[in-house]
Parts: sequence; structure tokens; C-alpha cells
Amino acid sequence: MQHKNLIPGSGMNKLDLLKGVIIGFLASAIGTFIFIKLFTTYDFISGIQTMKSEGKLGKLITLGSILDLIIFSVLLKLNKDLMARGVVLAVIIITIVTLFI
Repeated sequence: MQHKNLIPGSGMNKLDLLKGVIIGFLASAIGTFIFIKLFTTYDFISGIQTMKSEGKLGKLITLGSILDLIIFSVLLKLNKDLMARGVVLAVIIITIVTLFI
């Protein structure tokens, strides 16, 4: 009896998609960090808290997600289509979460 995980190529698609999602979340976090450091006088934690109290946290996260666009285009250039889909999925998840913040 064969297991589905042992069939060549069956688990790789899910793994590449998961890698893309993780890359997308990390890129958004790094982009948010860079934006706070370059364009505000706050450190990272107090910048997040200040933006949340002013009701601008969603806008901050959106600006941080611009880095995902760059990573998406690089992954497409490298023919890593499933990782690029994972980055798009991460952006969709971030968008939905941002709506409820």
C-alpha cells in the first residue's frame, strides 16, 4: 500500500506553497519594520502601538506589503510559480486580517 506522501512530486507543491506563504508574511513584517524605521521617529513596538491607537495600523500593514509585490515578481522571474501563489495567498490573508483590526 503506497502512501500519498511517498509519490514523487505530490508533497512538493504544498511545500512550495507553504514556503511562499511564509515568505509573504515575513516580507510584510520586514516591510512594516522598514517603513516605521525610515519614515517615523518611533521604534518598532511603540510605532505599532501609536499607529494602532490612531487607527492607522491597517494602512501601515498595507504599506509593509509593498515588499511582497517585489518578491512576487522575482519569484515569477525565477519560475517559482507556486511560491509566488503562496505570496499572493499571504497578502490575501493579511488583507482579511487587516479588515478586522
